[in-house]
This record gives sequence, structure tokens and C-alpha cells, in this order.
Amino acid sequence: MGNARNIAFWVVLFLLILALFNLFSGGGSTLQSREISYSDFVSSVEDNSVSSVTIDGEQIRYRSSDGTDYVTVKPQDAQVTDLLIDNGVTVRAEQQEQSGFQAFLLSLLPFLLLIGVWIYFMNRMQGGGKGGAMGFGKSKAKLLTEKHGRVTFDDVAGIDEAKEELEEIVEFLRNPQKFSRLGGKIPKGALLVGPPGTGKTLLARAIAGEAGVPFFTISGSDFVEMFVGVGASRVRDMFEQAKKNAPCIVFIDEIDAVGRNRGSGYGGGNDEREQTLNQLLVEMDGFEANEGVIIIAATNRRDVLDPALLRPGRFDRQVMVGNPDIKGREKILGVHARKTPLGPDVDLRIIARGTPGFSGADLANLVNEAALMAARVGRRFVTMEDFENAKDKVMMGAERRSMVLTADQKEKTAYHEAGHAVVGLALPQCDPVYKATIIPRGGALGMVVSLPEIDRLNWHKSECEEKLAMTMAGKAAEIIKYGEPNVSNGPAGDIQQASALARAMVLRWGMSDKIGNIDYSEAHEGYQGNTAGLSVSAHTKELIEDEVRRFIQDAYERAYQILSDRKEDWERLAKGLLEYETLTGEEIKRVMNGEPPQSGDGAGSSDDDTPSVTAIPKTKPKAKPAGEGGLEPEPTA
Repeated sequence: MGNARNIAFWVVLFLLILALFNLFSGGGSTLQSREISYSDFVSSVEDNSVSSVTIDGEQIRYRSSDGTDYVTVKPQDAQVTDLLIDNGVTVRAEQQEQSGFQAFLLSLLPFLLLIGVWIYFMNRMQGGGKGGAMGFGKSKAKLLTEKHGRVTFDDVAGIDEAKEELEEIVEFLRNPQKFSRLGGKIPKGALLVGPPGTGKTLLARAIAGEAGVPFFTISGSDFVEMFVGVGASRVRDMFEQAKKNAPCIVFIDEIDAVGRNRGSGYGGGNDEREQTLNQLLVEMDGFEANEGVIIIAATNRRDVLDPALLRPGRFDRQVMVGNPDIKGREKILGVHARKTPLGPDVDLRIIARGTPGFSGADLANLVNEAALMAARVGRRFVTMEDFENAKDKVMMGAERRSMVLTADQKEKTAYHEAGHAVVGLALPQCDPVYKATIIPRGGALGMVVSLPEIDRLNWHKSECEEKLAMTMAGKAAEIIKYGEPNVSNGPAGDIQQASALARAMVLRWGMSDKIGNIDYSEAHEGYQGNTAGLSVSAHTKELIEDEVRRFIQDAYERAYQILSDRKEDWERLAKGLLEYETLTGEEIKRVMNGEPPQSGDGAGSSDDDTPSVTAIPKTKPKAKPAGEGGLEPEPTA
């Protein structure tokens, strides 16, 4: 539609220029005539070589006896008419009543064209908003009408508490007397807060589908432009539109783009963003009441919002939209799998159990990847195997079987990963080992994935210490097998993961007796947040680093001792990984006991209740040569 308008504009402009040119050019006759001097014209008349003359103001156009056209300009005091009549020349004169007006228009034409082009490009620069170049201050809020693809609360699952809060707002719009007879007032605003992908925008669309009232939607970035004052004007215009359509709902997505804390940036109180925020604050709770206008906003950065925006009277409710639990994940999978034909072996409960920490968007992507994998091999429905492969791909990356690894590199990776698996199985508080592989995936040459049996909500000190031991087991395995001089940079990801967990234990969680129960994280790491001005002495910094080093070193020594005590199990598992490449939980235990795995190709799955991968692999460090060692998943803490 926009391209058609652009083409029409240039066509009309071309036709206008062409018409004006023809209007003022006199049909082009002047361009086809030869210019001569006035004295030569008089000589031709006296020689009877002129057949006809046309007088157009000061211009004289005539045709000679041989048919050639000439043009000349007469002097002001010349008496041309009498000369022509005396010599028997046919004379014709053209009217000149509009010559002054035409000349005026001709002089204005360049300016009119310049103004038109300027208006066109200014309109394009402002996104073609309403009202053209004079409509910069008009709101870009769109009135949402979902005749097709309508979303309702039936399409929202896994966030029941948030849905209940917003269902009450919808019910208030449908039946306000139910609440007003008891003195209740409709909430002025609701702020949806949560990580990306948890369904905040989907909730807003569901409100639009359920409420049956006008629903305006706009992004926070649509308010701010390069001209100061435009954003405030757009806020005023948006609320004017909303008042005309009250009762209605206005949804502002990513409100942190305009609602950031005032005074925290450059430009003081005069910059465009802060003026826009000031106008938004006034419109939401100023002297003039906006009856029937409910503001719903979404953000994943509540910490940067201005406190005045968060107070009751503006956003009366702050609805937390977090990642779903296991029951919520099962419901979300059911919603996304409605249009996907599932095989008889697919159990959404098992898939939900194997995806702790997944957001709604992650689960939607998982179902889509499983459908794509099933379609790629020509299946008519999606099987459990497709879901398992999709989870491996999403969480660990696609298999890189084309990567060429030498026998020595494969062996080092196998012993490295076997070390992780043996220590993880030996420590009771470590998450159960789900899968071990030496097939390169993503940025890792090998991987051991642990899966929590339930959604983990907190960490205990003993659990953290065992997690550190399992993390450092890869380096301990390399040193035991190949010696200290031959250790590779494969444990780089392990060291980074262990350092992050140990620092969290010391700086934030108060698990170090020497440091005590003080949060040093922001001051120690150089952030300027709520602890602005807090300084840490050199002695305290030294204590912090000593405690972090102690936690990691103790974990390394613990892993070293376990691998030394269970060297036979470790050796058998490493050789099993070299032979089968990928082993799941039960297969790992059988191989460690000297038995063959249940699946001869090493790619079989474990028990039906064993869920799939939940950890996210660490990307490969830039300095790491291809094919050396293996990298581990990111820490869940």
C-alpha cells in the first residue's frame, strides 16, 4: 500500500510539471523558430519576403515566403503594424490579458516544487504518520481488531495467577456494577513484569480478545522522536483518542523505553524522553481523571523504571509473569500442540518435567522444532523421539558430525566427560546425570547434562560444593590421565562456570564464614546501584578472592579423590563413550558396571520417565583450538 502511494505521488508530480511546461512554453513553436535581429525583420518586410506575422506582446513571429519561421523582439517605440499593413503583410495578434499572472505563477513554480518535496520527505522521515508533515505529534497507537487470529484466555496457560488478575479487569469492564456497588474502583493500570518470552504480550492480546472493548496498542519507543516535545504531544493525543472510546484499554509494550528513571541519563530534565515521561505521568494521574481508560504495560526491566510511574494511582497492580512450573509447562505444551498431530508415544508430562526453566516462548519453539524434524524425515505425526532430538538441538546445539577430530582429541574429550559423569553419579546431592556425549554440539566438543528431578528454587551450601566438584572433575580427569604438563584448555568453560558459582556463594549468598552475611557483589564488581558509595577495602577484597579460590580448590581436590578411587569405573565409561559416542543415564550406569548398554548403537533412550536436556551449553572461547577438550553447560545458579 505504501509503495502504491509513493508511485502515485511521483506520477502526479511528473504530470504537473509537464502540464505547466506546456502551458508556459506556447506549444513549443518558439523552440522551432530561428531568431534574427529586428533590422533584418524590417528588411525582409520591405523586400516583400514575409508572408504572415504573429505579434505576441513584444515578441514577433513570422513566416518567410520560403516557409521558414523566424522570431524577433521589437523595440518599445517601433511602429510595426503600420509597416506591415503598408507592405501588404497578413498580421495576427494574440491576447495578453493573463501574461502577468502566468509570469507570476512561473516564478513561483520552483518554490512550490521545493516545498512539496520537503513535505514529502518530512512525512517519510516521520514514518508516514497521520496528518503528514504537520502530524508529528499524532499518536501512533493502533486500534486492535482481531477478526482473524483472535486470542483469548483459553490460549494462555501456565501463568494462572497473572491471568486471574487480568480476568478481574476484564470482568470489571463487562460488569462494573458488580464492584462499584461495594465502593470498588476500576484499577487505573496494570504492569506486567517478567523475563522475556513468558507471555506478557500474549496476555495483553488475550485481554483484547476477551474484553469486547476498544483496545489500543503501542510500543514505548513509538513515543520518542528526534524532535523535543513530539513524544509528549503523542501521549496527549493517545489519551484523547482513548477518552473518546472509553471504556477502553491502552497497552504499552516495552514501557521501559520511555519510563526510565529520570535524571539517570544525559540531558537533565530537558531531553525528549523525560518530557515524554512527565506527560505520561500527568495523563495517568493528573488533575483530569481518565475515567474508563485502563493502562496495561509490559516490561522485563522493572528495576530501571521511574518510582513515580510505579506508585498506586498509576499502576495499581504489578503482575508478575514468571517462568511456568511443571504443571504450567504441561498446559503450555498442550496449547502449542493443538495444531500438531502427536504420536501415541508422546507424553507431554515427561516433556514438561524435562524442561525446567523454560519460558512459554521456549516451549513454543520446542514444539515447532519437533514438528520440523518429523516433517524432515517424512512422518505424518510427531513422535517422542522427535521431541527428544528437538530438545537436544535447542539446548545443546545442532550436532556437528562433520567436524574432523583426531583419535587423540576424541580420547581426551571422552576422559574429560567421563570424569564429570563419574563424579556427578558419586555425589548424592548432584542433579542426576541425564546424558553424556562426545559428539560436538554448538560450541562444545562434548557434554554431560544433569537434570534436576524437580524445579530447583534454591541452593544449599552442600549442594553448591558438590556442584563445584562435578564441574572441576573434567580438569581433574585430564591431569590424572595425562599429567599436569599435558592438561588442555578444554576445562576453560568449567573454570568459568565454577568461578561464577563460587563468587555467588561468597559475595551474595553469605556461605563463607570469613566474609560473613554481607552482600558485596555490586561494590566488589564495580556496579553503582543501591550500594553506590559503598567501598570495599583491599583486605576484604583479598579475603573474598581467597574464599573463592578455597571453594574451587576444595572442589577440585574432592573430584580428584573420587576419580582416583573409582578409576576403573571412569576408564570403562570413557572407553564406552569412545565406542558409542552418546550414552543416556541408565546406559552410563550399565557401562560403568562393565555391561553393554541396552541399545547397541549407543543412541538409545533411557527409561520412559527420564526427561530431556535442560542445561544450555557454554559457547566455545575464542582462543580455544578446534577439537581440544570439551566445554560444559552453563550453571543453573
